[in-house]
Amino acid sequence: MSVAPEVLRVGNCSGFYGDRLGAMREMLEGGELDVLTGDWLAELTMLILARDRMKDEGTGYAKTFLRQLHDCLGLALDRGVTIVANAGGVNSPGLVTAIRELATEQGLTAAVAHVRGDDLTPRAADLGLGTPLGAHAYLGGFGIARAVASGADVVVTGRVTDASVIVGPAIAHFGWGRNDLDALAGATVAGHVIECGTQATGGNYAFFTEIKDLVRPGFPIAEIRRDGSSVITKHPATAGAVTVDTVTSQLLYEVQDARYAGPDVTSRLDSISLRQDGPDRVEISGVRGEAPPPDVKVSLTSLGGFRNEMTMVVTGLDIEAKADLARRQFEDALTISPTDLTWTLARTDAPDAPTQQQAAALLTVVARDPDPKVVGRPFSNAAVEIALGSYPGFHPTSPPGAAVPYGVFTPGWVPQSVPQHEVVLDDGRVEAVPPPTTTRPLEPLT
Repeated sequence: MSVAPEVLRVGNCSGFYGDRLGAMREMLEGGELDVLTGDWLAELTMLILARDRMKDEGTGYAKTFLRQLHDCLGLALDRGVTIVANAGGVNSPGLVTAIRELATEQGLTAAVAHVRGDDLTPRAADLGLGTPLGAHAYLGGFGIARAVASGADVVVTGRVTDASVIVGPAIAHFGWGRNDLDALAGATVAGHVIECGTQATGGNYAFFTEIKDLVRPGFPIAEIRRDGSSVITKHPATAGAVTVDTVTSQLLYEVQDARYAGPDVTSRLDSISLRQDGPDRVEISGVRGEAPPPDVKVSLTSLGGFRNEMTMVVTGLDIEAKADLARRQFEDALTISPTDLTWTLARTDAPDAPTQQQAAALLTVVARDPDPKVVGRPFSNAAVEIALGSYPGFHPTSPPGAAVPYGVFTPGWVPQSVPQHEVVLDDGRVEAVPPPTTTRPLEPLT
């Protein structure tokens, strides 16, 4: 019986829906990989995809991922790289169908599996989650692991935790079980570091001037070991940098407490040890894990209503008085008052400025209401009506537009047993993924 290699090389090629299209090819051609993953699903993205599916039942997944596969599926198959992506959004079966059609068109044979069970929308009201447009539980990595272990070339998921697309392949590779908490925690931390793409290699880094070349930073790689420790790196000759500081910066991203909860494990971030292991190589070790909480988080997305917005430029002397005049005139000109009207004045002006731009402040008005007609034409008419009778130098940054819908994200929680976590294998077989039997209520680390 062959023994799995002691290192699993997992790369990332997407940190959000809209990330660099060429990244998949860059990662596949740039060096050795075992698995290529990506994250396409922010909370806002779930709302966007849900609205897409409302218009067309066949959509609801990240179309950019499919565009990347159109270019790179054959390359991935040739190189033996398994692709794991949460690009299924709110319609993983639809994306699976599209991938299979793509493979057929290109004369390729690809095994495609997907994970389901995150969509709780039909049961939301019964679960006490209200009546959102979408209700999606954050699933863990064990369904992904089963799909990878089945030999799938492409694994598609909907809403899973961002790190799960990295943790799942590691579970499959090393054979970890539910009780391997330290290893699961280590892989979760590695996943957390690379799931936001180039943020691990210098993107959004506070001390970015320390990085020699940040024009086109390379995407990160986690070399995960059997004990859950890892080395974060990137392909040779790519821009950006992997240092203890860039990794630390990403580790602190979207973190509220040293107990970092997930559906498979609660990772103790206070146990992490970082060490520079060479140029663009940072070792992560010592991560301890605890049993996961009894509940899983649910992403609840809803349409909040409609909004309209306009920004006026206020220049020169008496900025506050000019802004006050514009506010009073605008509100007097409104024929219908919206449910919510918000004003902000950004003092971007400087005293004795040498140019008009440097002497200008920005006054922004935002209107929100359940009725698009309230924040549509009445809002635009008011903005136009006051133009010649307002403060000296009145002008907006752009013409007033039409009302647009806006979304609202709300977190919810359900017991681990509520989502019907399943993996659908390439041959159509469906396997259930049982929830963890041992859990621990989440308590802040004091």
